[in-house]
Amino acid sequence: MLVDIKVALVGNPNTGKSTLFNLLTGLNQKIGNFPGITVDKKTGQSKLNSTQTANIIDLPGTYSLYPKSKDESIVFQVLADKQNPSHPDMVVLVADATNLRRNLLLCSQVADLGLPMLLVLNMTDMAKKEGINIDVDKLAKRLGIQVVAMSARKNEGVDKLKQAIANTTRISTQLPSIDSKQFAPEAIEAIKAKIDTENDYYALQVLHQHEHLAFFNEQQQHEIEQIEQAHGFESSKIQGAETVARYRYLSTILSDVVIDLGAAKKFKITDKLDSILTHRVWGFVIFLLILFFVFNAIFSWSTYPMDLIESSFAWLTDFGHAHLPNGVLTNLFLDGIVAGLGGIVIFIPQIAILFALISILEDTGYMARVTFMMDKIMRKFGLSGKSVVPMIGGIACAVPSIMSARNIENWKDRIITIMVTPLVSCSARLPVYTLLISLVVPNEKILGVFNKQGLALMLMYVISIAAAILVALVMKFIIKAKEKSYFIMELPVYRMPRWKNVCYTMYEKSKTFVFEAGKVIIAISIVLWVMATYGPAKRFEAIETKYAAIETPATDSVKLAELERDKAAEKLENSYAGILGQTIEPVIKPLGFDWKIGIALITSFAAREAFVGTMSTIYSVDSADEATTTIRNKMRGAVNPDTGEPIFTFATGLSLMLFYAFAMQCMSTVAIVYRETKSWKWPVIQLVYMTAMAYVASLIAYQVLK
Repeated sequence: MLVDIKVALVGNPNTGKSTLFNLLTGLNQKIGNFPGITVDKKTGQSKLNSTQTANIIDLPGTYSLYPKSKDESIVFQVLADKQNPSHPDMVVLVADATNLRRNLLLCSQVADLGLPMLLVLNMTDMAKKEGINIDVDKLAKRLGIQVVAMSARKNEGVDKLKQAIANTTRISTQLPSIDSKQFAPEAIEAIKAKIDTENDYYALQVLHQHEHLAFFNEQQQHEIEQIEQAHGFESSKIQGAETVARYRYLSTILSDVVIDLGAAKKFKITDKLDSILTHRVWGFVIFLLILFFVFNAIFSWSTYPMDLIESSFAWLTDFGHAHLPNGVLTNLFLDGIVAGLGGIVIFIPQIAILFALISILEDTGYMARVTFMMDKIMRKFGLSGKSVVPMIGGIACAVPSIMSARNIENWKDRIITIMVTPLVSCSARLPVYTLLISLVVPNEKILGVFNKQGLALMLMYVISIAAAILVALVMKFIIKAKEKSYFIMELPVYRMPRWKNVCYTMYEKSKTFVFEAGKVIIAISIVLWVMATYGPAKRFEAIETKYAAIETPATDSVKLAELERDKAAEKLENSYAGILGQTIEPVIKPLGFDWKIGIALITSFAAREAFVGTMSTIYSVDSADEATTTIRNKMRGAVNPDTGEPIFTFATGLSLMLFYAFAMQCMSTVAIVYRETKSWKWPVIQLVYMTAMAYVASLIAYQVLK
């Protein structure tokens, strides 16, 4: 497909830029990295009309061209460097119509770079509700560019925007805003001559940001530095003067363009809600109640669909064994692949409910309040308010959460956040928790309201967050840094959740969980089935000889089934998987784990959720030809051959959950920590301290409770 124009989407955070990107590009999206830097690059194609196509680049959100993080520094680099593959032919600046004055600061900066652009006034439906009227035609005339009013949330105005993009000329038409040369005339003239540009504001930005601009070589950097020193260029002072000048300019632009009819009442509802939801006492009580509701819902609402999925896989396995020819391939398919996959698919209802509720909390604006409330507390433990975002995101997955820590300016805060985020219980641990809780915690209610299993699940998440905060406190004193951190955040107004977005999030997250985890689980299940089915030839021959010598009447079906079961168990114990598990059993036995659990611990290093698939495969191989039953029933019926007691007691279950709560059993997380810190030092430290924590916590729990 021929692409006619490259378009960059630029805007403040929380202006709906990503929603607009999704509307324009649909499924024609790609996610990679900007060259030479680990910052996500989202691109996609959009068909503007029957003859024109645009390549859309979604640049990171920023409040101004002066970067405060690695992500934000990308914006000026892409807009300024004509040799950059992402350099656009035009810019679409997305602004929040409910807060136009703040958003137009960035708009005026981008306009002064001289790139063709148009302005999108997003959330106009919200602006109207709040009594804000904007004269779009007058604003367009004063800025000298096209202005498109729309609502990305409601899919209103997209066709109008596509038409405006197609009609935008390759020549910039915007009117000049402020005189950039007034701030440092001699230095700007010197830079213009040095880098061969006629644009005063571009030259000023080079003076401010040249250290971060990769397109200048070492010699050029040195020459720019000399110009700064020769003319006494004071970057921070000039930035302040420029910001004041721009807001004065914007006051004239917006005069009689924006009429706020409900200025006094606009935030009345939000303020009233905030007085309760962010209260220093009741705010935390309400947050804990919301958490309990979420975890109780995960158990209560998912019971029926999980039972249906579990019984369906059991039926499928029974049906397969009854109708498919006996042999290695049938056993591999049913006892390896199907059993392992069933151990993952069963948790789709819980994953979907978790992400749906998180999406609702984010969409309404409540999660931003949680970040605000936690800031003071986090600072006492060596973290900043910005650390809350990755840590809360860690409930979903540690990998993107660690990547989001790039927005933390302070190096020490960022490193500590990266080091403790994997302790927060992620969605990969959810299948492990729910399986074990269903085995060792009765499905009963306290006071007729509080579900014991929901309380147990919430407790595991609380323990993980508490552990992360305590480790951060220790690292606060170990890691040294002179930088001071600060936390600035705009709290959005409360809004009704976008139900379409909630449903889309449920679908996407569940699909990602199944396909990403599923690939790992199937691969592990196949390897594990082979390891659990085969073993050293001499051992297997001895077992066959032993059971062949036992004479049992063909009519005694009970005795025959019992012998088959004993034979399968003995073969599993002497298989390659059994040998591996027994090798590490002496180390894990004090934790209450047997060699079968040991196998699951090893496979879980590929992905934590592999525990469920591993146990499904192990117990499917162990069951021989007996009637198929669910993985929970198989584990519930497992007994210790030495004591005759159940293996999965409360002590063992809690010990195992604590191990999974603290252990770094995720290769993807190790890889992303290396990628973000560019050193093996931090992931190795993380792996060692988390494994030690897991072992000690499990040891204490089991030895005390057994």
